[in-house]
Amino acid sequence: MQQPPPYAPQGGAPPPAAMVSKVEMTISCTGLRDADVFSKSDPICVLYNLEGSRKREIGRTERIDDNLNPKFQKQITVDYHFEEVQKLAFYLYDIDDNNNDVSKADFLGKCECTLGQIVSSTNFKRPLDYQGRNYGSISIQAQEQGGMQKSVKLTLKGVKLDKKDWFGKSDPFLEFHRQLLDGSYALAHRTEFIKNTLNPRWKPMKINTRRLCDNNPDTVIRVECFDWNSNGTHDLIGEFFTTLAELEQSSAGKTFSLVHPKKKGKRGYRHSGEIVVEQITVAREYSFLEYIQGGCELNFVVGIDFTGSNGDPRDSSSLHYLGGNTPNQYTQAITAVGNVIQDYDSDQLYPAFGFGARLPPTWQVSHQFSLNGNPQDPDCHGIPGILAAYHQCINSVQLYGPTNASPIIGNVAKMAREALHQQQAKDYFILLLITDGILTDMDQTIHMIIEASELPMSIIIVGVGNADFDDMERLDSDDELLSIGNRKAKRDIVQFVPFREFRNVPASKLAAEVLEEIPGQLADFYNDLKYVPINMPYGYS
Repeated sequence: MQQPPPYAPQGGAPPPAAMVSKVEMTISCTGLRDADVFSKSDPICVLYNLEGSRKREIGRTERIDDNLNPKFQKQITVDYHFEEVQKLAFYLYDIDDNNNDVSKADFLGKCECTLGQIVSSTNFKRPLDYQGRNYGSISIQAQEQGGMQKSVKLTLKGVKLDKKDWFGKSDPFLEFHRQLLDGSYALAHRTEFIKNTLNPRWKPMKINTRRLCDNNPDTVIRVECFDWNSNGTHDLIGEFFTTLAELEQSSAGKTFSLVHPKKKGKRGYRHSGEIVVEQITVAREYSFLEYIQGGCELNFVVGIDFTGSNGDPRDSSSLHYLGGNTPNQYTQAITAVGNVIQDYDSDQLYPAFGFGARLPPTWQVSHQFSLNGNPQDPDCHGIPGILAAYHQCINSVQLYGPTNASPIIGNVAKMAREALHQQQAKDYFILLLITDGILTDMDQTIHMIIEASELPMSIIIVGVGNADFDDMERLDSDDELLSIGNRKAKRDIVQFVPFREFRNVPASKLAAEVLEEIPGQLADFYNDLKYVPINMPYGYS
């Protein structure tokens, strides 16, 4: 293929930016209030984003004349962020002038909801509120923009790369860049670097085609090979250009020559090594939203640390103290995460457990007990139900120890294993584990997490208080999969954060941090099993 102009990078590029999902909403209404005397209302729908007491317009439909049951043709597109509670308000107005000025229009009704409620519903329908009473209704159908997604699974190796280090060989890694409409390039993927070799074999990689080439098989892709340096000034070994169409046609063994732009054309120069395609497959992949709209539900489970190191709950310095004007860190973490996930669970029933306390009447230590006091049915109704059970429990148990988390992880893994037997993308479990210190049963916990990595579940661990959580970072295996002995996790399912890093910011920031990876974890899990959504959502093929 013809090569674009050469490009010389200045050191390492930043990590790829997150690809934001966009959702298109189709809106219709029935039974609107008639605000006109001699004809029917001329409705328009305006969508606002609610930020506290303020509202900001996102978009609006067209106006439809003389119609109390409008079906709007113009869709409204919004950015979708699973990890945020995105509060929306749909306002209906009767417009009588050609300027569509809503400040001079008659108000017909409104509907306030979250984007999560809309995308998790097959057909979202709510009554319209007009001055405190229901008047008409609104229906909203959401569709993820961009259509069918694919992913490229690629295994590459390098052969006889140029030596860049004085006292060793090279530490090579690859970067993939997609060409934008203006001719510039955006980073799509970066591999790991491999120490001291001229013949590297990189780990198999999976790249979404939207990120790699904007779903256009003819988009130019620039692949650069660098020698990694600890100071960040990585040395270019060479580059080549290709397209997804060319890669798809590549058979195993296809070779691309790495060319350094500054050496190109010099006498005797051929290339700076070769990149060999060992394996490539391009497959249809379903997105998080396709699974959710297809009927998959998120099952929220909570585990709370009741060990003595939290301090006497009657003392204001205790992490379990319930007095004062500010909710304690346990309450804030449950509320922040639960408020997001609740939109994706239709029955609103959440199992909630504690660990590390002595329980009446025998005062034996329990490493897993139901917060509501019912071992046969640990479900709490809604987030308020979890908090009510937690508040009641803190006054009836004795904080003790040790800090053993593996029993609760094992219990949720059992639930997830039963769900997996359905052989459907139906139930995915999210365990929120809140603790004030290092786990006493760290090895057992690692074994349980490795076992859970093969099941439909993810684990969020929030460390409260001021303990040293360095060992807990090991569980959050972003760079290398969790392992112990000869056992290794199939995938990364743990996200750990210390609460103190979010103490002086809105609780929504904590939720955004711990929930950001959930959509990818869910979609990757079901795609790897080749499970399709139970019911293909509206507008998808």
